[in-house]
Amino acid sequence: MENQSPEMQTTDEHKLAELGYRQDLKRDWSMLHNFGVSFSIISVITGLTTLFQYGLNTGGPGVMSVGWIIVCFFTMFVGLGMAEIVSAIPTSGGPYFWAAILAPQHISAFASWVTGWFNLLGQVAVTTGITFGLANLISTTATVGTSYAPTAGRTLGIFAALLWSHAVINSFGVHLLRYLNNTSIILHSVGISCFCIAVLAKAPNHQSAKFVFATFYDGTGATGDGWSVRASPAYVAACGVLMSQYTITGYDASAHLSEETRNAQWSAPLGVLISIGVSAVFGFFVILSLLFSIQDFDTTVASDFEQPVVQILIDVFGNAGAIALMTLIMVCVYHCGLFSMTSNSRMMFGFARDGGLPHFFDKVDERFRAPIRTIWLGAFLSFLLAVPSLGSTVAFSAATSIATIGLYVSYGLPILIGLIWPRNFNKGPFNLRFASRVIALVAVLWIAFITIIFCLPTENPVDSQTLNYTPVAVGIVTLWAVGSWFLWARRWFTGPVRQIQAERLGIDLERPGALEKAEAEGKLGNDVDIKIK
Repeated sequence: MENQSPEMQTTDEHKLAELGYRQDLKRDWSMLHNFGVSFSIISVITGLTTLFQYGLNTGGPGVMSVGWIIVCFFTMFVGLGMAEIVSAIPTSGGPYFWAAILAPQHISAFASWVTGWFNLLGQVAVTTGITFGLANLISTTATVGTSYAPTAGRTLGIFAALLWSHAVINSFGVHLLRYLNNTSIILHSVGISCFCIAVLAKAPNHQSAKFVFATFYDGTGATGDGWSVRASPAYVAACGVLMSQYTITGYDASAHLSEETRNAQWSAPLGVLISIGVSAVFGFFVILSLLFSIQDFDTTVASDFEQPVVQILIDVFGNAGAIALMTLIMVCVYHCGLFSMTSNSRMMFGFARDGGLPHFFDKVDERFRAPIRTIWLGAFLSFLLAVPSLGSTVAFSAATSIATIGLYVSYGLPILIGLIWPRNFNKGPFNLRFASRVIALVAVLWIAFITIIFCLPTENPVDSQTLNYTPVAVGIVTLWAVGSWFLWARRWFTGPVRQIQAERLGIDLERPGALEKAEAEGKLGNDVDIKIK
């Protein structure tokens, strides 16, 4: 691994200084590492395996295969909009910082506050979804050939242990994560390619192309008619794209790790786009290999394991082979959850540094150069979000909906702001030029569509067990973000803090209220005006 040249290091740190920050985090990630983290968090095998049952029941093979193509197409528009922004504003705060920079001065802090809370919700929920999905896979695989009986309590206990291990590993800092990242890239590329080839080669029979691309199935009716009867097949198909859209999330990790990446103005945007593109290809390969290898559709959907991927592998390889391949999948999902917490902690560190969270959480451990306090905060919040699983049969799909909406709203707000006020957007090296506004408009419209769709009920009838509590969680965060702003946050939250300027003036940022006092005395401008040069 070649070291960063002094010239490149100076350029990266100078750019960060222009944005108002000193270099706290260790900058030793290459573009490959930056891409690898996003690729690992997207982890197509994670989203597709853990939501495969949801996909089969909510639209079936046709919606899963064609829906993947549609989702990846529109997600690339979101990625292009994000890449253009992160090239201009490469900081660990990501979307909330972008919103502050791009919005007009009079709403800059408000835009930053709301975007930050939606991103925090999405970051926590996606960590919950990934790791809780892994806990479910472990519980299900443990039942193959044994008398083990999974319960909600046992699964939650496994989930807690996994979160703890992720937090411990993340606490050792970026050096250990960098080597694990290399392993993760190999597992998610070579490992999953071998998995797909093995499944297709070993399957006794293969389904037809018509089955894979044109079969619609509605399993949303728990005790009778599904939503295709109560509403329409289009309703079920729209809800069914959650599997694909949830899978293609988390690529903002390339932005959150930009302060640790060399040549960030190019490496971070390329990390975003390459991770989406490569994941789109690998994901389609995974979907096709599993759908073509289904031996009996009815048996797979109604499997006693309640996990169709396990049933497909048992039908193809038998119990021992299924356990071996599920182990490969679970190792991949483990890496995905690990790096999701990495991204999660960096976002919360940046938000705390700028006053969105208590300043207790904006400390970097001197020995490991890692934000250990936000690592453990993320683990705790992720556990809390999974607690409803003890009394809800749709808790996992709700967590994935919350993650998808929270992240995509936080992606969309800065893109929307840049679309409405383009004069505030001084482009970086990655510049879409004349296509910028068209791409931004398509991205915003797509995000608005999925935000509405993923709040809708997906099981019929709707009761206490099948209620999609996504609107509740998203509504609470919306009320909190907007309500807290008008009640008290607007009095003190100024958006991203100009740390370097304040320190040069001798202001102790560790002392509560020091920045506000300096602004009141005229030492700093009250507008906290940050320009991109």
